[in-house]
Formats: sequence, structure tokens, C-alpha cells
Amino acid sequence: MYEDSDDFRTLNDQYEVQNIWWEKPEVLFPYVILVDGIPAGFILIATPPHCNEGIDYFVNEFFLIQSLRGKGIAERAANIVFDQFKGNWELFTNPLEKNIAGKKFWRRSLSNYTNGVYTETNGETFNGQQTIFRFDNSGKKYSK
Repeated sequence: MYEDSDDFRTLNDQYEVQNIWWEKPEVLFPYVILVDGIPAGFILIATPPHCNEGIDYFVNEFFLIQSLRGKGIAERAANIVFDQFKGNWELFTNPLEKNIAGKKFWRRSLSNYTNGVYTETNGETFNGQQTIFRFDNSGKKYSK
């Protein structure tokens, strides 16, 4: 588990923190990305009250193991989850130059999914300065 602080050193230390994802099944939605039946990543989707005002769905975490990146798996997984829920979406990613791959992934994936109808800004969030992506898929079926 990656954390910005040294408060959690092992996966065992994370149990109590991560258990919330299984304790609120009508509000928090954890997904495992399977590749050939083997876990290869995960997506954590939050809904109010765990989102900013005016946001229906927030991509809290998104991860795919390094060896499977660049093969379309992550974009397909994101599209499947986006299609599950219709409304105003928000996600953050690190704005630093070292995260060029992450920003490029979200720009390409969201452009493909929304036919280019999304916003990207840099701003202050609960997680510090971030690149913020937003889109609304209510009433429309974007993905192919």
C-alpha cells in the first residue's frame, strides 16, 4: 500500500482504514480488475457524502499492475465502471511532470469515453494540488 505518511507500514496496518469500502455497500463501490481470472488491479468509486458537492461519483483510487499497462485494459475497466453509474464524475491525479503517463492516460481515456466532453483543471483538493478531471455521462451512452 502506498501512503504519503509513515503511519501505515504494512497491509495489516491498512485493514481498519480500508474496511470502510466493504462496510458501506450502497455508498462505496470497490471493484477488482481481473485479467484472465487473476486480480490485476482495482478501482474504488465513492458517492455522496464521500464526494465534493455537486459530484455524484468520485474515482477514489485506480490501479493496474505495471506489466499490464498500455494494453487497453485500464481504459476498458474504467469504461465498464463509468457505464455502471450515470451522473457527474470527478477524479484527481498528480499534476507533477513525473506523472505524465497518468495524465496522458486520463486525457486519452476520458476523451475517448466522452467524445472530448470533459474538463481538466489544476486546483487545491483535500489531497493537495491535483489535476482535476470532471465529466457528466447522465443521459448519454458514450463508450463503444
